[in-house]
Amino acid sequence: MANIVAIVGRPNVGKSTLFNRLIEKRRAIMDNESGVTRDRHYGYAEWNGKHFTVVDTGGYVTGSEDKFESAIRTQVKEALSEASVILFMVDCDTGLTDLDKDFANVVREVDKPVLVAANKADTHDRALMASEFYVMGLDAEIFAISSQSGSGTGELLDQLVEQFEEDDVANPEEGIPRIAILGRPNVGKSSFLNTLLGVDRTIVTDEAGTTRDSINTRYKLFGKDFILTDTAGIRKKSKVHEDIEFYSVLRSIQALQDSDVCIVMLDAERGLESQDLNIIGLAHKYRKGIMLMVNKWDLIEKDSKSADKYRKELQQRLGTMDFIPIIFTSVINKQRIFQAIELAVDIYDNRVKRVTTSALNEALLPEIERYPPPAYKGKYIKIKYITQLPTHAPTIAFFCNLPQYIREPYERFLLNKVRHHFDFKGVPVKLVFRKK
Repeated sequence: MANIVAIVGRPNVGKSTLFNRLIEKRRAIMDNESGVTRDRHYGYAEWNGKHFTVVDTGGYVTGSEDKFESAIRTQVKEALSEASVILFMVDCDTGLTDLDKDFANVVREVDKPVLVAANKADTHDRALMASEFYVMGLDAEIFAISSQSGSGTGELLDQLVEQFEEDDVANPEEGIPRIAILGRPNVGKSSFLNTLLGVDRTIVTDEAGTTRDSINTRYKLFGKDFILTDTAGIRKKSKVHEDIEFYSVLRSIQALQDSDVCIVMLDAERGLESQDLNIIGLAHKYRKGIMLMVNKWDLIEKDSKSADKYRKELQQRLGTMDFIPIIFTSVINKQRIFQAIELAVDIYDNRVKRVTTSALNEALLPEIERYPPPAYKGKYIKIKYITQLPTHAPTIAFFCNLPQYIREPYERFLLNKVRHHFDFKGVPVKLVFRKK
């Protein structure tokens, strides 16, 4: 990422609205309530043929008693340090405030190219008020814009891309495996991400619902390269009362749909609850790679058989989804967290694995000969050959004379044989039967 634009400013000036407009997606949650954005949020934009990375940040506040504000300030300073251009947003409607003046001092210390976006200039009179922000004393041009309607953003972007010394790639994340960390609130998703990265990428507190947006992070360590997505906790619909949490859950479900592998985190003390099964069922429906990561294992009183007993109970609850691997971890003690990510990578490899037609036929046709499909309505079913179809998730096609007479119990038998010979651990495998 050569060209990075950090959108910064005090709370509720419209940073997330502009972020969504620049990346042309409704990815960041927008609300009239201040302090909605907490973590750094990355996206990719293009203007006049030049590509760049945009970073959305939380509102910078000093002297507040809110327990999140200190962590948000740290996130903002991280964004300022990595940015190549700073887009300082202010509010024409409210006018110049002490918070703007204080933050201008922070921006001045960074000593990087700065553009001031005077937002909410929806009328001519408000646009005229943008000139009062010259009082901040920044060596920066001021642009009166409306991030809601897009007014004035063209002139701002023209000047913005002039600051770049070189072009960037369109989307550096294109084609890279995506691993989503999902689960109920407060099971340790953000702590897991931060421990893996060795930095505080996302804000962590004891309060459920700390993470609101889905946060993507590139992981390039130990010879591995993939994108980790930290998501907001998913609660039952009946327990979601705030609009912000509703949109957080929508972003988490979207992250699940965009992912290749889902790490579903459980709280070891609470076990597998109905909402966890809903998340797993959704991942299975979209045919994602799935693994269960039982966190807080250090809090369980255990003996040498505790893990086996716990695993058997989970597999019974999973029913036909017992192909999902289970790993026991303690993020706070860094116990088996790297094994967990290695397991997720193995599952991704299984999901994209291609088995040759000859290997499938050599392994499965003898099994079918020993236990052929039961006759149905006096008709004998003959499976001729087997091949894997070129789909995103594993799909095995069985060509036979009477595909409509294959019953579900025999389909399960074939699926078990496919898994026995070719692994596919953690990956939903679809069988289709076609007429030959």
